[in-house]
Amino acid sequence: MKIVTINGVELEIVVAGIVTFEVDAIVNAANTSLLGGGGVDGAIHRAAGPELVAECRMLHGCKTGQAKITKGYRLPAGHVIHTVGPVWQGGEKGEAELLASCYRRSLEIAVAHGFASLAFPAISTGVYGYPADRAAEIAIGTTLEFIEAGAGPLRNVVFCCFSEPSADEHGQALARLAADGDCK
Repeated sequence: MKIVTINGVELEIVVAGIVTFEVDAIVNAANTSLLGGGGVDGAIHRAAGPELVAECRMLHGCKTGQAKITKGYRLPAGHVIHTVGPVWQGGEKGEAELLASCYRRSLEIAVAHGFASLAFPAISTGVYGYPADRAAEIAIGTTLEFIEAGAGPLRNVVFCCFSEPSADEHGQALARLAADGDCK
């Protein structure tokens, strides 16, 4: 576990299942239907129970790079922010901008709802194939930019990684970007 505090916001990098976090909201790496799938998406839907799918049906899907919010139902987290990351297509199809938008939109929704704590998975790095090092750089960089601009009520952001290598990539990105002051 790595913890760093920047502008009053504690950033944590951990290896754990995101469905275990007792935070104001967890972020779901969803598909465009928002009706469940594999990986993180499937785990969140299973843990939250059938009420989550019922509420997601009312949202009529979500576009890549955007985010929508639901209740957390049976999860320890009070809410789920669903965001649809890009499928990796070699890096020349706007994937970086779309992935950054996922993090930015999720952070904006968290602040708009007055949340103090938020947990992210490593969006798009599973079946969507985004290279872990590039994804970590975007995740950390976008979050640092958001914090530098003013994070409102946010006081804790967790990067919940599915493996030690993913956590290492996030830790390296955090160390480099925070040290370089490359947050703007």
